[in-house]
Amino acid sequence: MREHEYKLTKGTIIVSQTDAKGKIIYANEDFCKISHYTKDELIGQPHNIVRHPDMPKSTFEDLWGTVKSGEVWKGIVKNRTKDGGYYWVNATIYPSEYEGERRYFSVRVRPTTDEVEKAQEAYSEL
Repeated sequence: MREHEYKLTKGTIIVSQTDAKGKIIYANEDFCKISHYTKDELIGQPHNIVRHPDMPKSTFEDLWGTVKSGEVWKGIVKNRTKDGGYYWVNATIYPSEYEGERRYFSVRVRPTTDEVEKAQEAYSEL
């Protein structure tokens, strides 16, 4: 059975925030809509609840190493929906401090077809 691909619309902006350990503490409506999870299902869960098995582990090692060092990470990511489908995003993740606690913000938008093709090629080599 082939997985269903959900494509972000041009105006979709997915926003989430996690605590220092990667547990979701905020999810906007666009995140819920594309992932097919409710806010209650997302809040308190590790952000990897939407990790697609096609994504190389090394990508997330790079992501976490980058943001934990205080830098911004950008990349094209394939995520999984609650119903087993998938969607591609152009993600920007950055660290922040709130009341002395580390937080991570992620903003995701629709990637171009070219960005997805290049990401698929690069990930197939990892």
